Amino acid sequence: MSLGIVILGSTGSIGTQALDVIRSMPERFRVVGLAAGSNVGLLEKQIEEFRPKAASLASIEAAHKLQERNLPGLEILTGPNAMEEMVEREDVDLVLNAVVGAAGILPTLAAIRAGKDVALANKETLVAAGNVVMEAVKEHNVRLLPVDSEHSAIFQCLQGVGDRDLHKVILTASGGPFRESTKEELERVTVGEALAHPTWNMGGKITIDSATLMNKGLEVIEAHWLFQVPPERIEVVIHPQSIVHSLVELSDGSVIAQLGVADMRLPIQYALTYPERLNSPAERLSLIEVGRLDFEAPDVERFPCLRLAYEALAVGGTFPTVLNAANEVAVQAFMQGRIGFTDIPRLIESALEQHRGVIKPDLEDILEADREGREYLIKLVNS
Repeated sequence: MSLGIVILGSTGSIGTQALDVIRSMPERFRVVGLAAGSNVGLLEKQIEEFRPKAASLASIEAAHKLQERNLPGLEILTGPNAMEEMVEREDVDLVLNAVVGAAGILPTLAAIRAGKDVALANKETLVAAGNVVMEAVKEHNVRLLPVDSEHSAIFQCLQGVGDRDLHKVILTASGGPFRESTKEELERVTVGEALAHPTWNMGGKITIDSATLMNKGLEVIEAHWLFQVPPERIEVVIHPQSIVHSLVELSDGSVIAQLGVADMRLPIQYALTYPERLNSPAERLSLIEVGRLDFEAPDVERFPCLRLAYEALAVGGTFPTVLNAANEVAVQAFMQGRIGFTDIPRLIESALEQHRGVIKPDLEDILEADREGREYLIKLVNS
């Protein structure tokens, strides 16, 4: 029997690659819902191919354009709660959340509370609301399956490993396009240069995060919640080849790594078909062709976003929420040419310094901290 799947963020990088995976195994999945931001043209093509029962667009104007297409058998959901309504439908078994940013929090929680398994590519959900989300996962007895290549790698490495046997989690990072740049060179980075990632093809926001190493900082916080590991036992290493996707060190000193080509269809497929492993359209890894694997320590002096993420996680509460909110606003301002590349960590640090914080937040506290963090950063950028 096929699984009914909803893809949130279907027109983005992860969403389109997820549909590649689903296209290769039509007997296993029924696409029952697709949600996108504003890309009406691509969403319409996806609807015509996969015939979902429901679709939504975050942009009201784009949703009206889709309604004008008069697509047969399609319910178009609109409004701020459209994604939440979609994931709660009875014919949904699995939700792939590939939305970018804190917008992914509420639909993730809605899916969990409706008893749906979630394949999570939206790291901000756990960064901003990790305690609330993990409590909901436990309460409703659903599976939260990681899609990020690093967390998928750790998840794979831990299969058959007992909780007491895990000593340390090691996240790998490509280092981005500025791994060897000086502080002075980083001050002059352009948007185009920051969007030129050396190994991965991702959306704009995640690519900028990778260039600042904030992406890795967010992944540290996500790993803390997914694998219940304290920050002092989460290590980040720079690995420019992006072949080793992450590693775990066990209590006896053994290290287990997951390797593969830089193709997001591999972790997406593993999340969708877990616990099975099926043939994949992805290229096979040849270690002989790779030739060498390099590792080095990250430089938090040149890339302070990683340090800020560790510090926010160490304090806990709503500080990671503000970290994430401030980062989203700062990255958008950089991409609009309103601030410089190295202004991103400076502004985030300012937001964290002024935040008073709630140490044991509920969802309302988290949403309020997210709002306050954004408003503070917007004022800073405008001034």
